Amino acid sequence: MMMARMALGLGMAILAGGMLPAAAQEWSGQITPYVWGVGLGGDLTPFSGAPTLSFDRSPAEVIKDSRGAFFVSGLARRDRLVLLGDLSWSESAKDGLLPPGVPAEGKLTQRSLTLLAGWRVHDDQRLTMDALAGLRAWHIRGRVAVAGGAVQLSPGKDFVDPIVALRANVKLAPDWSAIFYADVGGFGAGSEQTSQFLATLNYRVNDRFYVSAGYRQLNVDYRSGGTRLDVTMAGPILGATWRF
Repeated sequence: MMMARMALGLGMAILAGGMLPAAAQEWSGQITPYVWGVGLGGDLTPFSGAPTLSFDRSPAEVIKDSRGAFFVSGLARRDRLVLLGDLSWSESAKDGLLPPGVPAEGKLTQRSLTLLAGWRVHDDQRLTMDALAGLRAWHIRGRVAVAGGAVQLSPGKDFVDPIVALRANVKLAPDWSAIFYADVGGFGAGSEQTSQFLATLNYRVNDRFYVSAGYRQLNVDYRSGGTRLDVTMAGPILGATWRF
C-alpha cells in the first residue's frame, strides 16, 4: 500500500504504504490524495534590506487563511525499480492593518514537486526498503498590497534541489503496515538545505484500497542574494490509496 504526505490539500508515494509482490515483473502503481494539517514556522526576508518576518502559525490558523490546497502522491514499481512522485500546492491570504492603520493584504502561493527513482534494496514478507534519489522543484510567490493596491510587492523564487531518500514499509499484521520515509537535499545547489520526514500507519480495506494516518515534516532553507526563506511545515496527515 501506499500512504499519503489540514492546510488543506493533496502530495509522495513517500506517503504511501503497502507491500507489493517481490516477484512482480509487470508495472504496478498506486495513487494517494491526502490532507495535511500543516503548521508553519520560520523566517522570511523577501529581498536585501527588507525586514525579516518571523512567523509561527498553528494548523487551525493556516486553515482559516487558506484559499485552496491540493496534495497527491504516487508510486510505480516494476520488480525492484521504484518511482515516486509528490505534488503539493497551497495558497493562503490574510488581510490586516499596517501602522498607523493602513489596510494591507498579503497572499502566499507555494508549489513543490518531488520526483524520485530508486532500487528496492531489501524485500521480504515483513520489510521492504527502497534507496532513492531525485529532485524537488519549488515555486514560491508572495504578494503584498497596501492601501487598496496603491503599493504592491510581488517577490518570488523558483529553484530545484537534488535529494536522496530512504523509504521503509513494515508489515505489522495481515491488514496493518507502517511507512517510514526520510530525505535530505539542497546541498547549496538550489536551497542550502531541504529535508523531509514522514511516518504513517496504514490499514488495508481491501486489495485495492487503503487508508492511512500519520505525521509529516518538510523543511527548506533557501538563501540567494538578499533573499532568505527558512521554513518548517509540519503536522498530521490523512490519506486514501488506490492501487492498480
